Amino acid sequence: MATWVPDYLGTGFEQTTFELVGDQGDDAQEASTPSEELVATLVRSLPVRRSLWQKLTRQTRDFEEIDVLYVHGWSDYFFQKEFASFWTSRGARFFALDLRRYGRSLRENQVAGFATDLEEYDAEIDLAVAEIQSDQKPGKPPRKFVLVGHSTGGLVLSLWAARHPGIADALVLNSPWLEFQLAARARQLLTPIVRLGARYTPLDSTPLLDHGFYSRAQAEVGPRSELEAVNFDWRPEQVRTVHSGWLAAVLEGHELVHRGLGLEIPICVMLSARSVFPTKWSDELTRADSVLDVDEVAKAALRLGESVTIERIDGALHDIFLSAESPRQQAYERLERWMIGWKEATARSER
Repeated sequence: MATWVPDYLGTGFEQTTFELVGDQGDDAQEASTPSEELVATLVRSLPVRRSLWQKLTRQTRDFEEIDVLYVHGWSDYFFQKEFASFWTSRGARFFALDLRRYGRSLRENQVAGFATDLEEYDAEIDLAVAEIQSDQKPGKPPRKFVLVGHSTGGLVLSLWAARHPGIADALVLNSPWLEFQLAARARQLLTPIVRLGARYTPLDSTPLLDHGFYSRAQAEVGPRSELEAVNFDWRPEQVRTVHSGWLAAVLEGHELVHRGLGLEIPICVMLSARSVFPTKWSDELTRADSVLDVDEVAKAALRLGESVTIERIDGALHDIFLSAESPRQQAYERLERWMIGWKEATARSER
């Protein structure tokens, strides 16, 4: 059992740290110090216990007996208290994982977010799952397990679920990065070049134009209290340098999705209704995804598995749950509807 300590998010949030020991390739060693402290951090928020009256009258909340594991995107970490509250207020146990070299897990002299294979993250995801399931009560039906991933985290969890069938019961994706911005054909042309660079100079930076417009859009329309408390050492206003080794790993993940993952669990993919690729600031950037091509992602999502629901949210940003109030609330309503439908359908089939 892990040792839990208070998290910086305050009341209701705790964290535990996993020490990661294992084989690291030459590229990973080059990205770190010889004595690198490689860790991952699991944050949890547990639901308030049911009142005595609720117990006596056998009242249950919609997401009782559900565990949720959330994984963040690139140049990011978990800080979304409102999103956690959505789950815990309905009875679910919420967990969020800051992957190695991200957020709470980032250590001095490490190359933030660096990895040369997305399968590296299996180690901390496996540890998180083991901890989440460690207090399962004997003789009781296992709690349902829902994976939730944003952007690159959505790609990471989709690939993990494909390699670990039978563990997760459902997959929820918030603007997952399932395809390159220039579509599959462009990715296939670009991949050999990126792989060559990654082989010889994995830490070389790749061209990236970011004026900080996405961060500005969030700051103008998103939940103010959360965004004002963001740690900019962990989540810079302009995204971190993209290295060729990391980009090659992502493109390999895109190729695996393109071939089809064959997931048998129900999947909900939430996307903005439109994309805008910024060349200069405009108010339109506060009502669209300025990071991904949402139409290409929607096409790629259909290759994840046999049961995929795609929800398009008008006016949403790249992180759907950091959008303006109206699209954000619509997203929560759609997510709740999907989850309740999935839960009821699952219960009927089990009966």
